[in-house]
Amino acid sequence: MILYDPNDRMGFFEFGIQIPILDSKVTKTFEALVQNPELAPQVEKWHQTQITENLTRGDLARVHSRGYVDRLLADALEREIIRTYELIDDQGRYYRYNPKEASQPLAHLFDRILRRVAGTAQCYRLALETGFCFYFGGGMHHAQHDYGKGFCLLNDIVICLRKLQAEKCIQTAWVIDVDAHKGDGTAALTRGDDTIRTLSVHMARGWPLDETPVDAAGQPNPSFIPSDIDIPIAPGEEHAYNDRLLEGLGQLEGMAKPDLAVVVSGADPYEKDELPSTQGLRLTRAEMLARNQLIYRFLDARRIPQAGLMSGGYGHAAWEVYVDFLEWVLPRRLHAMGR
Repeated sequence: MILYDPNDRMGFFEFGIQIPILDSKVTKTFEALVQNPELAPQVEKWHQTQITENLTRGDLARVHSRGYVDRLLADALEREIIRTYELIDDQGRYYRYNPKEASQPLAHLFDRILRRVAGTAQCYRLALETGFCFYFGGGMHHAQHDYGKGFCLLNDIVICLRKLQAEKCIQTAWVIDVDAHKGDGTAALTRGDDTIRTLSVHMARGWPLDETPVDAAGQPNPSFIPSDIDIPIAPGEEHAYNDRLLEGLGQLEGMAKPDLAVVVSGADPYEKDELPSTQGLRLTRAEMLARNQLIYRFLDARRIPQAGLMSGGYGHAAWEVYVDFLEWVLPRRLHAMGR
């Protein structure tokens, strides 16, 4: 099952934000799927076209501080967006941001983010219902308890897990994060809670691990809080990536079978990714497909419902990673449904 509303936009250029998150990441992926001769005749079976989930203030407040939620829902919203998307540099100059090119107010971005969080919740429900769902959005794994970070205003991954736990839909979950950057917000927000186990495979060096462990006020940097399983990959170790991922999944299996597995399926480890902060991890297209197949097969063999989130992927080639995987997995899902 694919969750994707073709009316949704992925990029941020209409807000004046010049980060290379492109609409082609979703549009080219979907176009390829509906042109696939095996998938096209069955599109109604695999494409969920609308996000119908509703969120409340209470859903956000289970994960983020009351003060932060208040700031997002009040006049401080624009300031929080500027901080989260790093739109002003240390000298107070605009960085990757030109408000003169914006066609929409910056504050309207929040509505889009809330919709993506809702999409993640719906993806989780569809995964529980069908065994597999891939959402064309979500995976905002850097957002912390009291602030947004790294292009992630809200941590949809944890917000939606807590929502389903509160509704008694699930008790336990795994988060398997294969984005190029460490899943630092998710690790911090679930620290000490054995109902949500986290695995992160990420660059050994670079953002956010190039920050200082302690801030100017002497407070520990939550980006250094470990996941349950962290697998750092140094430059030149790409050949061992999938072997080390499999070892990590084996460790995760020792932590009891979950009700749901969330796969933060970032395309940014791809060697063609265009974001400067992803250059420390350069997997080939074949290695990316093998990564995604490995995770799918591991979970499917254990009958664990899996919810995939797009997460990171920057520039003109990100869609290739998703097309390769979805053209491989959807026929298998359709065959399983037909049995």
